[in-house]
Amino acid sequence: MKTKQHITHVPDSKKKIVKELGNLIQNKKTVLIASIKNIPASQFQEIVKKLRGKAIVKVPKKNLLIRALDESKEEAVKKIEDQVKDSVAILFSDMDCFDLAAELIKNKTPAKARAGQEAPDNIEVPAGPTDLVPGPAISELGALGIQIQIDKGKINIKEPKIVAKKGEKISSGAADILSKLDIKPFSISFIPLACYDANEKKIFLDIKIDTEEVVRDLKQALVKALAFATDLGYTNKDTIKFILLKAYTNAKALEKFENTPEINSGEEK
Repeated sequence: MKTKQHITHVPDSKKKIVKELGNLIQNKKTVLIASIKNIPASQFQEIVKKLRGKAIVKVPKKNLLIRALDESKEEAVKKIEDQVKDSVAILFSDMDCFDLAAELIKNKTPAKARAGQEAPDNIEVPAGPTDLVPGPAISELGALGIQIQIDKGKINIKEPKIVAKKGEKISSGAADILSKLDIKPFSISFIPLACYDANEKKIFLDIKIDTEEVVRDLKQALVKALAFATDLGYTNKDTIKFILLKAYTNAKALEKFENTPEINSGEEK
């Protein structure tokens, strides 16, 4: 007696998604997996809008994305499957992997504080006028030690007040007041997890982009390089002014040295 084989029917809509993902994997230079965990829908849309023209952003179901990667003709791209977890987006672009990752970091959007979050820095409520009207807000501000005064029916904050110190948990009271004052001490963005470069057939993991740190390191390296080149007497358009300044300073020092009475009297002997 023959047993009936169970045939799984895949809806055409899912086949269409897998095919679309496969075409993008095949035709785009860069395929990047990014975490979108804890990003609210409104801010997700804002980030996607900023990436328009630079990257195509998709958030398919995990099983469909895995299937598209498995069916890809590019063997190397299959290695990023381990990074496909919950709450991830896949980006397709003709930009370089690291240029796209830098674009994600650059497109951070401000976010409100939530109770229990750790303050990234000291969070301060600045002095000045607010749109808050007298009422419950007076006691809420007072509970945080914020001094106020009423001016023209609105609450004015008399002096700045730190409501959460760096590394401390943000209280529910502080989170509420920060929200009412529209103070957004956090920033969120897509976090690059892995990237496939179709031109080089390479996978890049642990992508960390810190443009401020890179600029700072480059400035320090430039200062050290200029000092070293000047000491060597290596001349170019960048070092010549320092070499001339050094020569001038040394010449002035020698003039003072030659005009000392002890040396002149010694020369006459």
